[in-house]
Amino acid sequence: MVEIIAGEKGKGKTRQLLDRVSADVKKSSGSLIFIDKSKQHMFDLDSKVRLINMEDFDMSTTGEFLGFLAGIISSNRDIEKIYLDSFLTLAFIDTSEGLDDAVDKLTNLSEKFDTDFLLSVSKNESDLPASVKEKIIVSL
Repeated sequence: MVEIIAGEKGKGKTRQLLDRVSADVKKSSGSLIFIDKSKQHMFDLDSKVRLINMEDFDMSTTGEFLGFLAGIISSNRDIEKIYLDSFLTLAFIDTSEGLDDAVDKLTNLSEKFDTDFLLSVSKNESDLPASVKEKIIVSL
């Protein structure tokens, strides 16, 4: 399953994402991973949640990023959920078509490997492609 928290920059998407991680860690039996563009939220996360700081990795395309996610999943089949803060920035997405394609690929990964994804997307719900609007769980 792929879920989206949508809203303009500064509306509280990261706080919503962190609150979800905190709630999920209490009931999760698998591994949880939080991927961010920096280590800023390291102390906001429970020690059971693995933080991946993308500053440590040299990537520049959506394909590289999606391959990176597939590699993470292949290295640990116990991953229950991956949280992606600032998804558009992390995945080098700047078009609606790019977002649509990336969400399709994440959906395929999710179904194939039973790993859920929760994305924060810095766009208003009205600016998102129709195909991804059904995945929005919070619109700020």
